[in-house]
Amino acid sequence: MRILGVASASAAVVLGLASTASACTISEFKAEAKCDGAKGVIVVTDTDGSGTPATITVFRTNSGGVEKQVGEQPVKGSAQGTEVTFQENWQPNATYRVHVTAVPYVDQDITPALSTPSTACKGGSATPTAPASTTPKPSPSESTPAQSASPTPSGSASSSAPASAGPSNAPSPAAGSSNLAETGANSDTPLIAGVAGALVVVGGGAVWFGMRRRGARGNG
Repeated sequence: MRILGVASASAAVVLGLASTASACTISEFKAEAKCDGAKGVIVVTDTDGSGTPATITVFRTNSGGVEKQVGEQPVKGSAQGTEVTFQENWQPNATYRVHVTAVPYVDQDITPALSTPSTACKGGSATPTAPASTTPKPSPSESTPAQSASPTPSGSASSSAPASAGPSNAPSPAAGSSNLAETGANSDTPLIAGVAGALVVVGGGAVWFGMRRRGARGNG
């Protein structure tokens, strides 16, 4: 009986160790920051050979220790490794916390925390800049002769300016001469002389007529 008890106890210990060895552990999970073309992704690989269902939750750690959940996905591991991908356009030198829950074996973070590379994912945005630099080169050479042609008409305009300035000064003496011709006295002189002559004639006729009447009275 003792032999049977010892044998059953040892068998239970062996089975317990075997089940513990095959159970899911945090060491079977790995997180990486990768590039999918020009976009960033976070890939978590589960190499749990027992195929224990697990849940992966990814958090982005911002400045000041504030976290924001990126996403959550279920996974069932395999000895070859099962991957789950989180679409996260990560920035260089960013930090992410990846938490694994596999009841009743695992409920903890992958350590150390995930740090992204110092270089962002590269796209094809740098190629279009090269043709743009070739277009501006011919344009400045054509614009310079257009500017050199503009000074010549400005010179002709400046030469025509003094010609227009000459006649503007000429009317001032003409206006003075017209004022002298209209100074009044010379134009009224004939009229005054005519009136004076008429008065002289009338006065002479009156004197002559008076003397004639006096002579007629004396004779009578």
